[in-house]
Amino acid sequence: MAKVSVSLKGMKKASLYRKFEGKALRCTACKHYCIIAEGMTGICHTMGNIRGKLYSFVYGHPAAVNIDPIEKKPFFHLNPGSSFFSIGTYGCNFRCSFCQNWDLSQFPKEEANFSSQMASDLIRKRSGELSPEKAVELALQYGCDGIAYTYNEPVIWSEYAEDIAKLAHDKGLLNVFVSSGYETEEALDYLKHIDAYKIDLKGFREDFYTRNCGTKLSNVLDTIRSVWKRDKHLEIVTLVIPGENDDDEQLKGMADFIAGISPDVPWHVTQFHPDYKMMDKPITPVETLVKARDIGKKAGLRYVYIGNTPTENGENTYCPHCNALVVGREFYSINYFDIKDGNCGKCGKAIYGMWHKARITNL
Repeated sequence: MAKVSVSLKGMKKASLYRKFEGKALRCTACKHYCIIAEGMTGICHTMGNIRGKLYSFVYGHPAAVNIDPIEKKPFFHLNPGSSFFSIGTYGCNFRCSFCQNWDLSQFPKEEANFSSQMASDLIRKRSGELSPEKAVELALQYGCDGIAYTYNEPVIWSEYAEDIAKLAHDKGLLNVFVSSGYETEEALDYLKHIDAYKIDLKGFREDFYTRNCGTKLSNVLDTIRSVWKRDKHLEIVTLVIPGENDDDEQLKGMADFIAGISPDVPWHVTQFHPDYKMMDKPITPVETLVKARDIGKKAGLRYVYIGNTPTENGENTYCPHCNALVVGREFYSINYFDIKDGNCGKCGKAIYGMWHKARITNL
């Protein structure tokens, strides 16, 4: 058993765990359901069992803070053209070989052993400090429409996110989760003030998830279903990787699954660029992304977007009823908007989304 000498000063006791056997704890934040011995951490290495209680090492200690356009997350059906105060920490419960934020998400996995002391020391040494109150204050100061919990997997810092989100709601701000979709039912119940989820659907074979992410496809599908049933705004993103998840069978499987949730759920098919441990794959051809979009449309999806590369009309939103342009996008700018009270400005039919505000940013 590891010797525990971790200082509890400034730490936040986790809420998402329960007693297991002896002094061991079971974390209930994500679907790994890690069993954590005293003095040790779970898979994400951002929470540790200290004297029989689970503590978060990243609470109040972000690794990245920025102001981003909401389209960067990407959310296309939520306050187009708006800015969101964006927060991320170190750590992740996935180990994606193609991760584009690996310098945040995979630390301290490769640098630290599994002890609470080593993980907490390394995280605190690199991280900044930002209280929930200060985060909301800054979001308002910079004119943001809301707060995005992003860059790494936010469910592993649910306590920090929820404390910010509650204060944000009190000030009229929205809260969005940018996630890989491993939230437990316990976590979804706990995160009462999250308004919208962007969830990655990374592939449609169990072996893809096991080999590349260290997780299970079935668990992600269950989370997507649960988020939709909870009446949360939902958008799905698939990074299309040549030779990994770009075959017709997987693309059709993903499209059919999303359409089965609802044909209104937006699907973003985005271009892969070599990164982290997957440097041997080429950039996704635009033709493959166009094929994926066509497969999505054929499956009945009303809103399918091409991302990470410029394509003609690939990021525009069209009314699924009359095909009129309702939102025109150029990179992260909005150059056309014709949605009134949630309805198409031409035919008056409903357009799925949260259209509280829209900012025309490029005329």
